[in-house]
Amino acid sequence: MRIVVCLKQVIDPLTPASTLVLDKEEKKVKVGTSAPPVINGFDEQALEAALRVRESVKDVEIVCVAVSDRFNADVMKRSLAVGADQLILVQDPSLATWNPYPIAAVLGAVIRQIGGADLVLCGRQGSDWDNAVTPCILADLLELPMLTLAKSVRIEAGKQVWIERVLPNGSMTMFAELPALVTVTSELGVLRMPTVAARLATARKQPRAIALSELAHVRTESYAPRVVDLAIPAMGRTCTFIEAADGHEAGSRLAETLIAAGAIHLHRES
Repeated sequence: MRIVVCLKQVIDPLTPASTLVLDKEEKKVKVGTSAPPVINGFDEQALEAALRVRESVKDVEIVCVAVSDRFNADVMKRSLAVGADQLILVQDPSLATWNPYPIAAVLGAVIRQIGGADLVLCGRQGSDWDNAVTPCILADLLELPMLTLAKSVRIEAGKQVWIERVLPNGSMTMFAELPALVTVTSELGVLRMPTVAARLATARKQPRAIALSELAHVRTESYAPRVVDLAIPAMGRTCTFIEAADGHEAGSRLAETLIAAGAIHLHRES
């Protein structure tokens, strides 16, 4: 059985907003070299799901695939350190896009070129644009059934994938015939830490690079919304101490302060 896990390199969500720079010309968010990128957290959880499946099913190959305009090799090779059998990177300047269709098209072309997959695992969404659309497009391009928001994934009899799907007030159990695509959510749990020995061994491994020109039948054109502008929300805070002789007076002054600041509004009946 082959499991393909789709990975995305993103800006670390914990990067302080003060270190981010907006490129108004290219409509991109950039960060200095002092804050290295990371693998999208939801994609790491999808990789953890693949590793758990391999612990319960024999003869499972895990192939990680990522596409981007540039990669930090050490960051992406973490997938090999935790147990992936292969890492495939497609790097091309044209892939510096927020548009999910070209990304899904290239991912699909890679999966077809390597002979397909029995199970494709994706994170539920990216932590950068939060589109949550790429897995949907990929499932459509590969003509695969799609199960979403899985907090657990298991294979039954080598023919079906069963998931526990997260709901607002609980969960539901779903299944699909293989091959299929599943999106994984954070409730599954974090990606395991690699051992020191695995880290040292990974240092000698190299990902497989595939040029965009090597992929057959990749249609990256699409109709998509256009990014008009980007802005970092202005964040600020003030602190006001309410002084009063007793609780009643303090409550009244607090209410007056909140009304004056526009934090609360009084609705008077006519």
